[in-house]
Amino acid sequence: MKELNPTDPIGQNIIKTISNVCFSVFVFSVLIFTVIAITYQPPDPWESSRALTKIFTDYENATFKTDSSVFKTGEDIAAASPLATPAGSLPPITESTIKQSEDQITTNSTVKSGCEDSPTPNCSDPRVLIAIQRFNLKTYKAIAFLDYQTPVNGSKPDECDVAWRFRNKKEKSWRKYRDFRRFRIGINDDDCSYKVVRPGRWHSGVNARRPRTQVISDGKDRSAKIAPPVKDDEINDTIPVLGSDSAFRQGRYLYYSRGGDYCKDMNHYIWSFLCALGEARYLNRTFVMDLSVCLASTYTQSNKDEEGKDFRYYFDFEHLKETSPIVEEGEFMRDWKKWEKSRKTKVPLRKVASYKVTPMQLRRDKSTIIWRQFDAPEPENYWYRVCEGPAGKYIERPWESLWKSKRLMNIVSEISGSMDWDFDAVHVVRGEKASNKMLWPNLDADTSPDSLVNKLQGTIAPWRNLYVATNEPFYNYFDKLRSNYKVHLLDDYKYLWGNTSEWYNETTTLNGGRPVEFDGYMRVEVDTEVLYRSKTRVETFYNLTTDCKDGINTC
Repeated sequence: MKELNPTDPIGQNIIKTISNVCFSVFVFSVLIFTVIAITYQPPDPWESSRALTKIFTDYENATFKTDSSVFKTGEDIAAASPLATPAGSLPPITESTIKQSEDQITTNSTVKSGCEDSPTPNCSDPRVLIAIQRFNLKTYKAIAFLDYQTPVNGSKPDECDVAWRFRNKKEKSWRKYRDFRRFRIGINDDDCSYKVVRPGRWHSGVNARRPRTQVISDGKDRSAKIAPPVKDDEINDTIPVLGSDSAFRQGRYLYYSRGGDYCKDMNHYIWSFLCALGEARYLNRTFVMDLSVCLASTYTQSNKDEEGKDFRYYFDFEHLKETSPIVEEGEFMRDWKKWEKSRKTKVPLRKVASYKVTPMQLRRDKSTIIWRQFDAPEPENYWYRVCEGPAGKYIERPWESLWKSKRLMNIVSEISGSMDWDFDAVHVVRGEKASNKMLWPNLDADTSPDSLVNKLQGTIAPWRNLYVATNEPFYNYFDKLRSNYKVHLLDDYKYLWGNTSEWYNETTTLNGGRPVEFDGYMRVEVDTEVLYRSKTRVETFYNLTTDCKDGINTC
């Protein structure tokens, strides 16, 4: 065979072709490597925070077009980020703890059996409490029972009233609630042990209710009948005080002036507020908090924005204080002015005029006060802009710090307890969405009374307790459901916030003696939490209609 001669034109062409191919492969490899290098993103160190954010919101950059008929807070998502059990928390009562108590009683010879005593039960007998505990544990499986008081006599010889503290297993917070019920007690013939013949309804054991504190009337309003208040001793929403001048000077503070978020939708407000709180955590500073909330017209009876609402009407201020360093704005300003009047030197202050100054740039700032000002026009003056862009990789919104108000959660417990924690629920979204045929063409028809009856019959058993969480303003809209279910609506429980209620008394005191309106946002909060406690939950945009939650072509 003839050898390939490099000087031969054919050989030169082959070598040139091979060289071109190799060079092309090299260039192509470099190009691929460059594309990978540009597009690659390393794992996000705050991925858990982003997961929490996605649970709360359906938007990435705060479009705020979310469903305003449901509002989630930290209690609702703690399963994704488990809360540590606080020190001193009561462990739930279980069958094993009941058995231990029973064994201790058996060894106590001074305690006699029911048959040896009178045919009527002795409510102070520890065996009565054990019978009630065991009955509750088997009957109310949705409840974690924490502790009981000693039963007391009811209105009849065979009745005993008992109070206990509990929490719902579906609530991820560690807050405790209170119930007191009346039980009819009998005696088993075979072993002379006590048994529960019939339990009472929610809050029926009035003799076991804690003592009331009498209200002294000031004589200014004779027409209002205010019931003696039953204060929830576990609510502590007092405003924290900084203390001495030196304590103020030694602190480091992050202060946000009001921006365009004020009087916006509550989802917008919370998105921005938690951004500010997250920056304060990142900077290791105390956040200066304005407790005044402007409620958007969406939630008011007047259909106008209403200023002067108190943050504590809607959210758990005590929990916020425990989980995030905060100081109330008025208290902070008084201490600031007091310091500067009594000292020749001014407090070191840095004013930040734009959200474009990132938290990372402020990390090493030594000023006592960093004052972010939001004087630009909308949307440049929104608080949440601070957390956009590169800052999003460093700022975690502390969703776990934001819980709903304990006063509103007491109403949730009353509603759920009145149904013995055994109910199903349907979330019916109507309002503006039902009237907007362009974005939700089928919603109005899919949530009509006849359609609801047909769709729920295949999901929820007849004559179940059915709670309807809805923004539909007409109470009788759901009447057709009453022929198949025991229907419950929020307005069925108006007495829980009426002028003889615990909620009314406590919020009136919080508002300086002026009554507080049970507004639309409070209704959303209560509806949301009752909905989450149901055994079977039917959603509008996942079960009732084929329309997309955020409008046409957004599924």
